[in-house]
Parts: sequence; structure tokens; C-alpha cells
Amino acid sequence: MRLSLSLLHWLLVLGMPILLVGTINRTKSWWVGRRGPGLLQSAWDLWRLLGKQPVVSTTASPLFRAGAYVVLVGSLLAMSMIPLLGRFAPFQFAYDFVVVAYTLGLARILLMLSAMDVGSSFEGMGAAREAAFSTYAEPALFLLLGTASAATGLSSFADVIGALHGTVHFSLIVVPLVAALLILLQTDAARVPVDDPLTHLELTMIHEVMVLDHSGPELAAMQYAAALKMTLYAGLIAALVNPFDPLVSPLAAVLVSFGVMLTVAVVVGCIESLTARLPMRRVPAYVLLASAAALLSMAIVGFGVGAR
Repeated sequence: MRLSLSLLHWLLVLGMPILLVGTINRTKSWWVGRRGPGLLQSAWDLWRLLGKQPVVSTTASPLFRAGAYVVLVGSLLAMSMIPLLGRFAPFQFAYDFVVVAYTLGLARILLMLSAMDVGSSFEGMGAAREAAFSTYAEPALFLLLGTASAATGLSSFADVIGALHGTVHFSLIVVPLVAALLILLQTDAARVPVDDPLTHLELTMIHEVMVLDHSGPELAAMQYAAALKMTLYAGLIAALVNPFDPLVSPLAAVLVSFGVMLTVAVVVGCIESLTARLPMRRVPAYVLLASAAALLSMAIVGFGVGAR
């Protein structure tokens, strides 16, 4: 059973980034009355980049090219511990959510170092913004995980997320947690209103300006890693609301998680169609809303424990 669930997990990990990006693009196209690109268009774009010869700046060191693959591998390693299907992940151990957080942090550091390695002032500016905004996003993630751990009394990522359904005041806890995860998705995956993956104005870029000098397979690795981060947070939202235990009802758990992740992509597409990118000075306040939502859940958990 665990082997089959591991295979299904990795199928979702490898396939959902393509489907989520395609769903967001189709949703945005629907809002403007166009048919838009196909759901698998991003896969063809990545395949095209894999066949191109990379162009590397003469000032760049080997760190520049290696950084793209470290970012990709770090994202995949983190995904191996994320319970996309509910109470299951291929790798589970006590306090594995700390490893997930610091693995994502390592990938972020390599992303910023790769950006600064070419000596571009624009990419250095993007790296500075990434470092600043991540200081607001990471506490929200730890608050969120700490809330779930306090509510369940468990320490494994998959167990913490899967056991939340049996806790007191679950319906009150899950709403702010989902809101926090949605904001973290927009922040880490470079989506509107925090960032815009389609912008071409360097002064307003965050993530995209850091990969301006990447090309060919390195650019494909960076783009796929960004889509993996979006899959990570969409998968956590799906795991939070998924009522089925994958070890008991695997088919139902997979179908619900798949449907919820696609729903998250539609919501992200609607948000990007109906809102504009926030001014840079307002982004920190918006990201801090994720911490506020996690704190609200923690207060509800504390109230529930005190009431008992």
C-alpha cells in the first residue's frame, strides 16, 4: 500500500506543476474572453528550453549554473516530505517539517546567490527583495506548523496535517490556515499580488529578475522549481481539507486532493485576473497577513485546549 501511495505521490509531484500552471493560464484567459494556451503548454515550453544551449555570462562562476539545479533538487526533496494525499508522505520522521522549511530556505539562498553571481545590479535588487520578503513568509510557515502540531500533539508533518480533522474546532482552525497557505503560495511561487511572473519591467520584479541571466536547461529548472513551490502549498491546502485517510481510502484521497489542488489553481487564476500587483511598499504588510492568520488559528487552538 505504501509503495503504491508513494508512486501516486510522485506522479502528483511531477505532473501537478504543469497542470496547475496550465489551469491558471486558462482561467486568466477565460476572464479576458480568450481560449488561451493548452493545459500542457508549460511542459512544451520546458521541453523547448531543455533543447537550447545555455548562454552564460563571462563574470559568472560555476555557482551560477549549479544554483539552478540545487534549487530544483531542494524543491523535490521538500516535496518528498509534503503530505499531498493527507496523512501520508514518502518520507516521514519526527519534526520533518523543520527539515522541509530549511530545505526550502537552502533553495532560496542558492537562488539569491545565483542571481548575485553574475554581477547584475538588477538581479542583486531582486535578491534583496527576495531576502526581505522571505523574512515575513518564513515565520508564518513555522507558526502554521506549530499551530497544527499543538492542536494534534504530533510531530511528523503528515501526521500533523492528517490528524487535524479530529481536533476540536477544526472548522475554525482550518479557514485561517488555508488563507495563510494561499498567501504563502503567492509569495514563494511569485504570483500576483506579491509578484507577477509575466512582468518584464525590472524595477517591479522579484523572482523573474533573479533568473534573467539563466537560459536553456538552467532556466527550465528554475521555472519548474517555482511551479513545484506552488504545488507544495496547493498540496498542503488539499491535505488540510481532505477528509479521507489515504491508507484507508486511497482512491478517494487521491481524487479529492487532485480536485482541491486544481480548485486552488482556479482561485489563483481568478485573483490574478481581478486584482493588480501590489506596490512594493505594501507587499510586507500583505505577507504579514499570513502570520496574522496563523496566529488566529493558534489562538483558537489555545482556547480549545484551555476549555478542556
